[in-house]
Amino acid sequence: MSAVEEYLERIPMWAAKKNSLEDVRAYLEEMGSPDRGMKIIHVAGTNGKGSVCSYLTSMLTETGYKVGTFISPHLEEIRERFLMNGDLVREDTYERAFYRVKELSEKMVEKGYQPPTYFEFLFYMCMAVNEQCKPDFVILETGLGGRLDVTNVVEHPVLTVITSISMDHMQYLGNTIEEIAGEKAGILKPGVPVVYDASCEESRTVIEARAMELKCPKIPVGRDAYTFMKRDAKRPHRSPDVGWRSACGDSAVPGGISADERFCRSEGYEYPSENGLCWFSLEDIVQGILQGYWPGRMERVLPGVYLDGAHNAGGIEALHETMTRMQKETGKSISILFGAVADKEHKKMIQNLCQDLNITHVTIAHMETSRCADTEQLKGEFAEVLNCPVEIFQTVEEGWKHFLENQGDGLAFCAGSLYLIGEVKSLLKPKEAEDD
Repeated sequence: MSAVEEYLERIPMWAAKKNSLEDVRAYLEEMGSPDRGMKIIHVAGTNGKGSVCSYLTSMLTETGYKVGTFISPHLEEIRERFLMNGDLVREDTYERAFYRVKELSEKMVEKGYQPPTYFEFLFYMCMAVNEQCKPDFVILETGLGGRLDVTNVVEHPVLTVITSISMDHMQYLGNTIEEIAGEKAGILKPGVPVVYDASCEESRTVIEARAMELKCPKIPVGRDAYTFMKRDAKRPHRSPDVGWRSACGDSAVPGGISADERFCRSEGYEYPSENGLCWFSLEDIVQGILQGYWPGRMERVLPGVYLDGAHNAGGIEALHETMTRMQKETGKSISILFGAVADKEHKKMIQNLCQDLNITHVTIAHMETSRCADTEQLKGEFAEVLNCPVEIFQTVEEGWKHFLENQGDGLAFCAGSLYLIGEVKSLLKPKEAEDD
């Protein structure tokens, strides 16, 4: 781990006294308010944010624009959060941004401000990175919620996007879909168009009321915006139904597109140029999606083996939909490698994951994070809904090895936590040769 990463990992995730958005604005003003010179697309939602950011990046890049993207969380290294045209920013760019924000933090603390939390520090680094690289567009993913999220200090985005909303982070965002939607809709800005998932009545009503209040042009996207399309075995997915059947043919879309990314249809982005947003031609969209890639999202890493970052009830439901279709098409049995964090609704996740599937083996792995759920409890929850072997391993490495040994010729899915996906991806890296 580099000195930069070691420093960042020591920054507290939370603070006893949370910095207000006014404090965050003060930090940005000390930087010269770099955000005010950027064309920002602001993305919030429970599921699908990262994939939407990925496909937007790919579409804009395909159109000829330079695109900066800020996403979270990372799977293996922090630099994954800072992308330029879909690639990790250069190491020297990353380090310059770090040292600039470190100096900024020290200066602001001397002035009496609270030091930035982990995510705040990374957000300031995002601003510093994009100030260096000068992209045409910056795609900004919220960290948690929307209304009080650090990224919501941005005042004049060119577009806001709200993906699907489900029950997650209830201790911070509320205990109903309506309450959570209200927090997500906090990113809407007066007169700025909003693309949003309209398939859920509870969230749609809240978002549309807020959009009407702020006079935001509304671009709703319902479930009629996508359809299943036949692909090869490498990438099971869904695709927006905007006349792409003939345009895309039967080739596989790397990374896939799910119901949560269905607003990547052309009409969502053919908005008048005075809003600072470009047109996408159909060809730009198709090529952008064909080139798009999002690690840890129905990612095929070995024959029949898929990694999916689904880590809440809504995400698991979407994964289950894909698993059901794949099993129906192939007739193959399913094995699962599972891990979860303690503060998620893992019992509901397990119920949703296993419903009406022929699952022959489950492997539960204890993850390195202190947030890891009790593995015996997870085993008991699987035992309530399945009649198959469920085995626990004390490390992801041991669990992964056992998982592969028990795959046979069936389908194998790794899911439940992004921590789990990150650890597995680290295992897949080629081992560095030992010095002689």
